[in-house]
Amino acid sequence: MIEILLNLQLLAPFFLFLFLILPLLFFFSSASPFNNKHPVPTTKVVTVPKSYPLIGSYLALKRTGNRRIQWLSDIVQISPAATFTFHRPMGHLQVITGNPAIVEHILKTRFSNYQKGYFIISTMSDFLGTGIFNADGNTWKFQRQVASHEFNTKSIRKFVEDVVDAELSDHLLPIMASAAQEDRTLDFQDILQRFAFDNICKIAFGFDAEYLTPSVERSKFAMAYEEATEIITKRFRELFPLWKVKRALNIGSEKRLRLAVREVHEFAKNIVREKKKELKEKEVLESVDMLSRFLSSGHSDEDFVTDIVISFILAGKDTTSAALTWFFWLLSKNPRVEKEIVNEIMEKSEAPVYDEVKHMVYTHAALCESMRLYPPVPMGTKEAADDDVLPDGTVVKKGMLVTYHVYAMGRLESIWGEDWAEFKPERWLQKVESGMWKFVGKDSFTYPVFQAGPRMCLGKEMAFMQMQSMVAGILRRFTVVPTVAEGVEPNFISFLSSQMEGGFPVKIIERETSH
Repeated sequence: MIEILLNLQLLAPFFLFLFLILPLLFFFSSASPFNNKHPVPTTKVVTVPKSYPLIGSYLALKRTGNRRIQWLSDIVQISPAATFTFHRPMGHLQVITGNPAIVEHILKTRFSNYQKGYFIISTMSDFLGTGIFNADGNTWKFQRQVASHEFNTKSIRKFVEDVVDAELSDHLLPIMASAAQEDRTLDFQDILQRFAFDNICKIAFGFDAEYLTPSVERSKFAMAYEEATEIITKRFRELFPLWKVKRALNIGSEKRLRLAVREVHEFAKNIVREKKKELKEKEVLESVDMLSRFLSSGHSDEDFVTDIVISFILAGKDTTSAALTWFFWLLSKNPRVEKEIVNEIMEKSEAPVYDEVKHMVYTHAALCESMRLYPPVPMGTKEAADDDVLPDGTVVKKGMLVTYHVYAMGRLESIWGEDWAEFKPERWLQKVESGMWKFVGKDSFTYPVFQAGPRMCLGKEMAFMQMQSMVAGILRRFTVVPTVAEGVEPNFISFLSSQMEGGFPVKIIERETSH
């Protein structure tokens, strides 16, 4: 009781603020066209949103519902220098850009000035703690240095040969074969997430999660993890930080978040405890995984290492599964591309070895093209430590947020040409004299799907090898056919990483290989 009274005392300014602001918010929402109950015209006219005192452009943002990413992307596409300033509540400004020169400026040239910052770290700390994706300075640097040992050529080869291939042949392909035989619908997004989760647990923690099974039953951890990522993301979308009030009173979504985080942390802590026990009992481990390296580095604080485990689950589970979900969706709409990939696969061994997978050039290009249109992490945000001026002349004040919009960048005609809307792997390829394809990449500031600069994703090559191995294994034997009605486009949403809203229901068809 005393704790609740103390929390109420601390939150008194919030309630006073709400008392003063709610009538104003009601006035704007009543007077605005966003309160119109009639259907919104289908003709899309994109404009920079109107800003009101105190609430900024919140009403326009609220109206977009679950299409915030697409709406902001549309504004970036019509803005001079692909950059505009978004008015957040209480007079706060946020620069949103799709300009490669600005991306290079914030991720490399002025890297030290653009960090995660207090706003982002404090908003996500209840879930991610001080893990690598929610850390700056020495905390981030240490985690990156230790983790980097896991992403050399030897480790990637071991990952493909010992982990991915085994998971494919022992779990994923049998589940798909069973679904094909029984004419059963699978949520392929869920299947891919389970596969990726088992993979990251094995390679990073030396732990077999055994989540990819024929059962559609979802684990308590998986449900808690998804609820936590959704609630923590929605904190950023509130008009004012009312989540702090709910957290202090332990009510509503914040109560659910606390319970979900407890479940996730307990799961991660059990992995850490088991690894500590293993290190204590064995003088020499059969293989050294990333978790062993962290624990052997002298940083054995359980909470700190638990945060690291959760961050790497986020990196390994959600990003590759998101990329592959949209990849298989795009293949279903582009049979010409699927045919080219299948031809490339059939030229390899029935169980392609590491070197064969590595040289699947057309498949690699198709994956890059898919992530151009549907990036696993559609936006990245930094906070300015000091005043600055961006390359296009935009003035940035200390504490302002600067967001690079990866999803929008994949749709800019100035970067990709008039045919940017086409799914076209050939834009990443060049024919050499032998008639073979040669991959021609884009610089990371034009294509920041894996970030860029000092924070460039360590697992980029490992992710490509995992995805190429999976594509080879799946498409050699099966065709993935979405069950959505003709003309229905799934919605692209994001909670820390992207998803296909409502899942990805598919039928699995055995491929005719007689040719």
